[in-house]
Amino acid sequence: MSDRRQRRSAARLYAVQALFQMEISGQTTDAVEKEFEDYRFGAEYEGIEMAEGDPATFRALVDRAVNEQARIDQMTDRALVAKWPIDRIDPTLRALFRAAGAELVAAETPPKVVITEFVDIAKAFFPEGREPKFVNAVLDHMAREAQPEKF
Repeated sequence: MSDRRQRRSAARLYAVQALFQMEISGQTTDAVEKEFEDYRFGAEYEGIEMAEGDPATFRALVDRAVNEQARIDQMTDRALVAKWPIDRIDPTLRALFRAAGAELVAAETPPKVVITEFVDIAKAFFPEGREPKFVNAVLDHMAREAQPEKF
């Protein structure tokens, strides 16, 4: 994987974490973006060095997820079964759907790449669960709505 692709992949993971943190703590977009760029990108935890993230990708995803949250949440709701609205799902999944939705509505990255990247993130957060398959199905539905011309 090229360094640029690796940095973009890391930025997607950091965006999910930042959106989760904002929801749980009530931090502002500016505060969380600064914290991640200053202290999380490339940080070392318990002897493990975290990847360096691409700041432009990270900020674009977080900003778009916040600015277009209503649109993205509505897309997510339509992709979920009726009895599971977005406010009832796991907050980590909610953050993941918002970050992925932000990339899908931007329509700059092919939908299949976005889906693959965020399913991989789901696997990192839920290595033993069924969540990655769930994420794949929901993102496929969201991608078809956001970019119908690509299918």
